[in-house]
Amino acid sequence: MEPVIGESAPSFTLPSSEGRQVSLSDFKGRKNVVLYFYPKDDTPGCTTEACGFRDSLPAFGNADTVVFGVSTDGGESHQSFIGKYALTYTLLTDGDGSVADSYGAWNGEKKRCRRVTAVIGKDGTLVKYYPAVKPEGHAAEVLAFLK
Repeated sequence: MEPVIGESAPSFTLPSSEGRQVSLSDFKGRKNVVLYFYPKDDTPGCTTEACGFRDSLPAFGNADTVVFGVSTDGGESHQSFIGKYALTYTLLTDGDGSVADSYGAWNGEKKRCRRVTAVIGKDGTLVKYYPAVKPEGHAAEVLAFLK
């Protein structure tokens, strides 16, 4: 089920690539949040999308926005992916897919995330939802929305 624009975004607390817990509530009232869900670390489409966000990260910062990539991959896989492509933002592990499911990004048949992006405003509401993302140029598309 997809979340509804204008309603509170589904809350979450997930382990990060840095080994800490990250919660949506950590950013309420302070930052916009981009959650992009992707199927698997270090695959062609996921790498294209991840590097697009990496290359646009300063502009996201200027838009008062933090970016998180979310997949079912674990911390070790995330660390390798981050190191290989010099990713400069945090990846989150949704091991059982429950957060992805709450954002309409779970592919139960393949037991992994679908390529979906949610933009959450500083007030904690969903302000934009991309249900079928094409990796090439997606970061620029999200950034254009934020501006």
